[in-house]
Amino acid sequence: MDRIAARPLVIFAAFAGSLVVGLVIMLWALGGLRTVTAPAAIGGPFQLTNQAGQAVTEASLKGKPTIIFFGFTHCPDVCPTSLFEISEVLKAMGKDADRVNAYFVSVDPERDTAAAMKDYLSSFDPHLQGLTGDPADVAKVLSAYRVYSKKVPLKDGDYTMDHTALIYLMDRDGHFVSPFNLKRTPEEAATDLKRYL
Repeated sequence: MDRIAARPLVIFAAFAGSLVVGLVIMLWALGGLRTVTAPAAIGGPFQLTNQAGQAVTEASLKGKPTIIFFGFTHCPDVCPTSLFEISEVLKAMGKDADRVNAYFVSVDPERDTAAAMKDYLSSFDPHLQGLTGDPADVAKVLSAYRVYSKKVPLKDGDYTMDHTALIYLMDRDGHFVSPFNLKRTPEEAATDLKRYL
C-alpha cells in the first residue's frame, strides 16, 4: 500500500528533475548561461588630462597596480572622505607608494578643470593624480568602468552629482581585480595593496 501511494511522488520528482535538466541544457545551448555567468568587463581605452596638464591613458596603468576613485571636487562628503582614506593608505605604504598609481577621475568635467583638480588635491597625498577632460572623453571612461553618474539640480540653481563611490583596484597589466576595501586600518589596506606590486 505504501509503495503504491509513493509511486506518484516518484514519478513527479523524476518529471521535475528532467524538466530542470532540460531547461539548463536549453539555456546553455542558447548561450543564456554564458551570458549570466560571464563577468562584465571593466576598464578600456581612455585619454584624460591630469592636474599638471599631462595626458594619461590606459597605457599609464601598465607596470603598477592602480587604484581609481570617481568623484568630483564639489562633493560634500563621500569624495573628500574617500580621498583622505586613500591618502592614509598611500602614507602607510611608505616608499612603496611610488610604485602605485592613484587616480581621482572627475565625473563633473564642467567644473573640474585641471586647475580646479590641482587646487582640490593639494589637501591630499601628493601621489594622487586628478584626471579630467572634455565631457565626451569623461563619458567614455565612465562607460568603460561601469560608473553611474547623474547631475542633480539643487534649489539654488546649482547642482550636485550622484555617482558610483567604489574604489577600483587594477593589477599591473591594467586589468580590474576587485573593489578596493577602505573599511579597515590604513596599514591593513596598504599590506593588501603591496601584494599587487
